[in-house]
Amino acid sequence: MKKVGILNSEIAKVIADLGHTDTICIADVGLPVPKGVKKIDLALDYGIPSFLQVLKELDKYIVYEGIILAEEIKENNSSLLEEINKITKDIDKTYVTHDEFKELSSNCKAIIRTGENTAYANIILRSGVFFGLEV
Repeated sequence: MKKVGILNSEIAKVIADLGHTDTICIADVGLPVPKGVKKIDLALDYGIPSFLQVLKELDKYIVYEGIILAEEIKENNSSLLEEINKITKDIDKTYVTHDEFKELSSNCKAIIRTGENTAYANIILRSGVFFGLEV
């Protein structure tokens, strides 16, 4: 049994298989999952686990160089956007319409569905490259 790290075997496998510029999505309970995209469903109940719980955990283990968010999050869920900015700090951010976001999700290696039930609680992480020895 693993001693540390992400215990969900599907998520651990997807992370291990990410290459430079590959994308994965953390989604709220309502985001549609396109045909052909792996869905890893963590939703247990509304709000469990939360979007932020999952983002914070993945942030520990993934090198990512950019994120994509729906433009609508700025007006409709600004408090969540503030929390995302605290976690992602200086990472390059791209904003697209929610419809464009859904189209882009069709290229993700996986969509991790949370129990989050607030508006526009979705993010696409674009994998970067780790060249350093320090974590």
